This record gives sequence, structure tokens and C-alpha cells, in this order.
Amino acid sequence: MRVYVPSTLGLLAAACNAGEIGPAPLTAYAVTPALREWYAEGDDEELEFAAMAQAARASVGLLAADLATARRRVVIAAEVSAVPPADGSVELGDARLELHVVIPWRSVASVHLDAPQATAVIGKAAELWEAAQSGDDDAIFALDSCEGEDLLWYATQEIPDLLAAEGPRSGLS
Repeated sequence: MRVYVPSTLGLLAAACNAGEIGPAPLTAYAVTPALREWYAEGDDEELEFAAMAQAARASVGLLAADLATARRRVVIAAEVSAVPPADGSVELGDARLELHVVIPWRSVASVHLDAPQATAVIGKAAELWEAAQSGDDDAIFALDSCEGEDLLWYATQEIPDLLAAEGPRSGLS
């Protein structure tokens, strides 16, 4: 099953260097029964996009907690063999899962990252993250504005070069 793990450039570098995404438990997003039921008319590609969009939104929360990293959402797509069943407390349309395993780097399929030009929009949303969680309309609008920014696709073999190029600008040392 394909899962989408919200991340930052700093966390991505740590995972790449460690050879795994962890520690467990991990919050990930996937095509869950709740998501499939919510998007009953959606095909598999649309469902995968919706799951990745939820992971990208969660990445903004990670950026809000890490002031030192570049204001670019990161989503790591990986294949995992076992996903825990939903416990019944999930809201309709929710793609969130809790994985109780680390994900080996060899299971990573791709990485999705905002273009550098998106940093102003993403930065504003990260700045207002807490207010958005509290229901502030202006903050929610800023967070929703992130959805207008496309995530760029990177193959796993491109990640070391991407991280090296981002270096100091990403908050990586």
C-alpha cells in the first residue's frame, strides 16, 4: 500500500542519512476506507492525490514547529506491506494512519516538494498554523492557499543531490 508521510527538508535529510523513516509511531496518509467512502466517485488516482494533499497539509504543521527549516512542504511516498485497520474513530474523508513501524529507505517510491517560489505562501500558512487549528478564518484561508501550490516530484535517486543543493537554504547543516 502506498503511504504519504509528511516531512520537512531537515527530516528528509535525516531519513535519507539514516536509511529509514522513523521512529515509530509515524503519522502517514493513505487511501483509507474513510477516504474512499468520502470520495465515492473518485478513481484511484484521485484518491491517491487526496491522501497526498492531506499529508502536504500536515507538513505545514511540521514547518510551524521547526522555524529553522525552509518553508517548503515535503511529502515522502513509500510502499508498506501492512497498514493497521481503522479503529472506527476516523472521520469520513480522513486519510490519516498511524504506522507502528519504521519505513526502510528502500521502500520510498518518491519525494514531493514545493518549488522554491512557494515559500512565501507556505511560510505564511506555517506562521498561522496554530490560529488555523483554532478555527481562525484568515488563518484557514492561508492554509487552504497552499493547495494552489504544486508539489514537484523527485525520484529517490535524486534526493541526495536535491538535499546537497538545498544545503544551507533548507536549514540543513
